[in-house]
Amino acid sequence: MKWSLVAIALLVVIVGYAVITVSGGPFTPLGRVAFVKLGNPDFYPGHPHSELLSQYAEDRGSKCALICHFAGSSNYRSYQDGNVFIIELALIDTQGTGAADPTNYWDSLQLALFGAPDGRYKYKSDGMVFDTYEEAMEHVFTLAEKHGQEGPLPIAWHGNARQGNAVFIQGCGFPLYFHIMQKTYGMLPAYIYTFAGMIFPYMNNPYRNFELGHATELQELYQGGDLDYT
Repeated sequence: MKWSLVAIALLVVIVGYAVITVSGGPFTPLGRVAFVKLGNPDFYPGHPHSELLSQYAEDRGSKCALICHFAGSSNYRSYQDGNVFIIELALIDTQGTGAADPTNYWDSLQLALFGAPDGRYKYKSDGMVFDTYEEAMEHVFTLAEKHGQEGPLPIAWHGNARQGNAVFIQGCGFPLYFHIMQKTYGMLPAYIYTFAGMIFPYMNNPYRNFELGHATELQELYQGGDLDYT
C-alpha cells in the first residue's frame, strides 16, 4: 500500500511538472489526427482530416495550426482551411528507412530514449528544405505570426498508418511530433504529451470507428492507388 501511494505521488509530480512546463510554452499539444488515409492528398482545404485539425484549432481560439508529417514527395505547402491557416512541416530522417518502408524499432527506441543526434534530421515545408531545427521553427512561427496567431500554436501529427495495425502504428508525423516536444520541453513532458496525443483521436476524431473498422480495406485501396485524387 505504501509503495503504491509513493508511485501515485511520483506520477502526480511527473504529470504536474509536464503540465506546468508545457503551459508556458509556444505550443498547444493536441496529438494524432487520423488513423488511415481517406484520400490522397489528405491535407488540403476541405479534406475531412484537414477540417478536423482546423476545427481543433478554432475551438482553442487559434488562427493557425501546425501539422507534422514524415517527408515524402510532397512540397508540404501551407494553406488556409476555413478560418485556420494550416502550417505543414515534414521530417526528413537522413538515416531512417523512409515513410513507406518497415520501421526500425531498435532505432526508434534509441531515439525515444536519447533523442535525435544533431544533424540527423532535416525539415521540409512550403517547398523548402531546412537543415536545422531552428531554421524550421523560424519558418513556422514567421508564418503563424503573419497569419494572426496569438498565443501557443496547436500542434498535431498526421497519424495515418499506410500498412499494418493502425492502433499500434502511430503513423505519419509521429517522430516529428515527439522530436518537437522533446526539443521544446525536454524528455519527460515529451513522453507525457506524446502518450496523451496517442489517446487524443479516440476522444476527438468522429471518423475513428469508420477508419479503424475499415483500416485494412482503406490501406489496400491507398496502396493500389484507388484513393489518389492528385
